[in-house]
Amino acid sequence: MSDNDTIVAQATPPGRGGVGILRISGLKAREVAETVLGKLPKPRYADYLPFKDADGSVLDQGIALWFPGPNSFTGEDVLELQGHGGPVILDLLLKRILTIPGLRIARPGEFSERAFLNDKLDLAQAEAIADLIDASSEQAARSALNSLQGAFSARVNHLVEALTHLRIYVEAAIDFPDEEIDFLSDGKIEAQLNDVIADLDAVRAEARQGSLLREGMKVVIAGRPNAGKSSLLNALAGREAAIVTDIAGTTRDVLREHIHIDGMPLHIIDTAGLREASDEVERIGIERAWQEIEQADRVLFMVDGTTTDAVDPAEIWPEFIARLPAKLPITVVRNKADITGETLGMSEVNGHALIRLSARTGEGVDVLRNHLKQSMGFDTNMEGGFLARRRHLQALEQAAEHLQQGKAQLLGAWAGELLAEELRLAQQNLSEITGEFTSDDLLGRIFSSFCIGK
Repeated sequence: MSDNDTIVAQATPPGRGGVGILRISGLKAREVAETVLGKLPKPRYADYLPFKDADGSVLDQGIALWFPGPNSFTGEDVLELQGHGGPVILDLLLKRILTIPGLRIARPGEFSERAFLNDKLDLAQAEAIADLIDASSEQAARSALNSLQGAFSARVNHLVEALTHLRIYVEAAIDFPDEEIDFLSDGKIEAQLNDVIADLDAVRAEARQGSLLREGMKVVIAGRPNAGKSSLLNALAGREAAIVTDIAGTTRDVLREHIHIDGMPLHIIDTAGLREASDEVERIGIERAWQEIEQADRVLFMVDGTTTDAVDPAEIWPEFIARLPAKLPITVVRNKADITGETLGMSEVNGHALIRLSARTGEGVDVLRNHLKQSMGFDTNMEGGFLARRRHLQALEQAAEHLQQGKAQLLGAWAGELLAEELRLAQQNLSEITGEFTSDDLLGRIFSSFCIGK
């Protein structure tokens, strides 16, 4: 297998459909056209032609599109054959194409990978293709399209360019210390550095919003048996996703629901009631519950309001609170307000949000929805945003740390060499986002998650 091979793959989903598309990219794409079509179509024009087998018989007929490189998606010669979407027909056509020496089936994401390697798009744009396909809401799709069109990359490239200019000033101060103008102490470098830090902070804030749109928020509902956890899952999901009975311990395994709150993806997880297990099945369910809690962004601590008047989670169940991961946000949900007569709404107790509601009637659930949205800092009015992945956030955070360390070196010791190194590292972190400095292993992991025909 070589990166110079000509690759072919089905670009439409498997199964029956009105149209099925085969995509070919590489040096042999021209030979495929001449062999299967009998001619080379006019570049970038739709040509209706028969698709022929080796003996000259017609396998199918459809539209052929020819894009000579470098003016194509991959930057190579690209041929698309758009025929009927029957799996048998497409399989016959694919087998016919693969009889031509030098062709092979594409790896997942290999078309996009070649586009990246041929400078047709950067790494953030390539990732946006997969994010656009996987978008779970209209807002996520629009943001992914913005990233594909270069919105995120433009912001990152602006920061990289600003750091380049800043490094020039710093290097000049280091290389020409006897000049009359002292760049390190006249305040100009500090002012420029502050501008870059402010711009980076703005990009980080937008990236966190974009990450929320892409990744969503994982919320685990946990508590004792019969506290109303499954009822709350149903209320948030807007349907009967979980079985609800008066029998304690009805939920034995983890239940998952995926919903949206004003565009923010929310992964809600209902867990088995936490107690001493009565059998092996319940023990496994409780063990899985704790595994989900350890990976959660927030825990909804479900409390049966008819069993206690306490509102402090450490007082309600100290053993449960003590076992939670450090710094894991907790929202105390006092359920069954329709029975206790408690006032619905949200308050705060010892740094934890406290919400009183009735999962059975749905009263107060909207307060919880708004709380979840606000607790993650999600902005429903975000316009022109972009999607971001965890690796993007990590790169931005690392760049911010290097800039702060560089500023400390500048203000504390006028250490130009150390400042220059921190600026270089920050620039490298930012360049990893667009793929200017990226390891081959990371590229492999990114593109392997794509569809075969992308």
